[in-house]
Order: sequence, then C-alpha cells, then structure tokens
Amino acid sequence: MPTDPHVRTIAFLCAPEGTEQVELTEPWKAVEKAGFTPRLISTQSGRIQAFDHLDKADTFPVDTTVEVSGQDEFHGLLLPGGVANPDFLRTDPRAVAFARSFFEAGKPVAVICHASWTLIEADVVRGRTMTSWPSLQTDLRNAGASWVDEEVRICGAGPNVMVSSRKPDDLPAFCRTAVEVFEG
Repeated sequence: MPTDPHVRTIAFLCAPEGTEQVELTEPWKAVEKAGFTPRLISTQSGRIQAFDHLDKADTFPVDTTVEVSGQDEFHGLLLPGGVANPDFLRTDPRAVAFARSFFEAGKPVAVICHASWTLIEADVVRGRTMTSWPSLQTDLRNAGASWVDEEVRICGAGPNVMVSSRKPDDLPAFCRTAVEVFEG
C-alpha cells in the first residue's frame, strides 16, 4: 500500500524487546516536531518492551510488522540502539531485508549506538564512514566501514545518505541531523 506522497513517514525499526527507550523516544519526538509521521515497525505485532540500559522501561504499541510493510511506505528509516535490540533484529532475516531495502531504494537511514549491528548483517556498511558505540568499531571495520569517534556522522558515500551517532549523550546532535537528512 503506497503512502500518501504528502505525508512523510519515518519507520522506526525495533525488536520486540531490548530497544534503548531514550534512543526511541527522543528521535520520535524530533521527527514529529519536524512534521513527519513516525511509525513503529517490529518483527511481531503487539507492543515492544523498551529498556533503560538493563532495566525494563515502558512498552510501546507496534504500528505494523516487517512482514506486511515495505520501504515503499516510508520516507526514511531510523534504527534505535540498545544492546539487545539490534542483536535480535540481525538474527531475523525479515528485519535485515527490511533495513537493506532502504539502502537499495536510496532512502535516508539514521542509526545510533549498537543499531549498526543490523546494518552489518544487511551488508550495507562497506565503504561507508560511520560512528557507533565504541565496542562496535571492530565489527564495523571488519564489515568494510571506516569507523570514526564523532558525535554524529553523515555519510553519502553509497546509494543513500546515512546518519550515525555513538550513544544517548549524542541524541541532540543525532536528532537534529537525522531530521535535516530526512528533510533532504
């Protein structure tokens, strides 16, 4: 089902549990404030369980799943982090294919913290320069990316524009830059 061309919708891809709550809620608010419509996409319907580091936080309703939605319904993709969230996503071929499809379509993607694991599995970081939670730098380099220790990084060296950030402390810069890239 194609999206109304006048409504710019951003997909937030999250696993059923393990998303770092603030990395979901702060970008969500920024996207809404910019006039976009955020939608929560997951591998299962129902609700996702967010976390505040290792502690359970709030739950959030899933708008649709990767089984029934495609990149053609969205203007861009945002991948929140959390350690468990991208680890779950990268083991689900449907989630990996969903993320990869945004790169294949040339649509903007924003990723923060550990969320790069999903993009590594999708094989879309080769030749890109990006940042992440520091413990992922070896994983990113092994996947062919150049890793930098920066608050936020924009990379257009590929089929699309990608924004990456390291951690929750970087959220103000990440949110601002992601919205600018989504606005295109």
